[in-house]
Amino acid sequence: MGKLIIKEKILSKNSDMAKQLRNKFKNTLVLNFVSSPGSGKTSILERVLVMLKDKYKLAVIEGDQQTSNDADRIEATGVRAFQVNTGGSCHLEASDVERGIAELGLDLDLLIIENVGNLVCTAAFDLGEDAKIIVLSTTEGEDKPIKYPTMFRVGTAFIINKTDLLPYVDFDIEKCIEYAKGVKPDLDVIKTSCKTGEGLQELARYIEKMIQIKKG
Repeated sequence: MGKLIIKEKILSKNSDMAKQLRNKFKNTLVLNFVSSPGSGKTSILERVLVMLKDKYKLAVIEGDQQTSNDADRIEATGVRAFQVNTGGSCHLEASDVERGIAELGLDLDLLIIENVGNLVCTAAFDLGEDAKIIVLSTTEGEDKPIKYPTMFRVGTAFIINKTDLLPYVDFDIEKCIEYAKGVKPDLDVIKTSCKTGEGLQELARYIEKMIQIKKG
């Protein structure tokens, strides 16, 4: 009972701060990219941000338990990044995003949050984002949507990455989409490969449309 009360207090405090952040993000589209470790989130962002950076003001908050490797990769594209190292924590919290925008500012069209690799905790913590974008690679099981339904239920878009590996892995992509749509029928699905370039332009256009909708 004691642990449950502590968890409820943590989530309540986080939710309150997320509401405050959402009020601050009136003119900024905020996308929370979530996945298991190794899905290719950073590789996708490296390529898509390059397609958007000359049109829009962009920044990225990078969440990892240790190192600044991913933030360094993002900054190499010419997009500003703020690194959050969580230590032992498996997710970012609204307070981490607050620290990020204190450094990056709010004069942004798009803020990307690349969350810590985890499909459980990241589903529970609101970061003030407009949408959660789920990334799953073909090197993982196609049953992830039904194994982690909470994440897919709160997601807006579902990226299936590393499609170039489909001939070499035991992954039924149509079954995976069926599972995902079974959890959330209106989930948007985009297939991508950073090796072949498949779907990256489509993803950039998808994000651009969301920016335009946010700005009204």
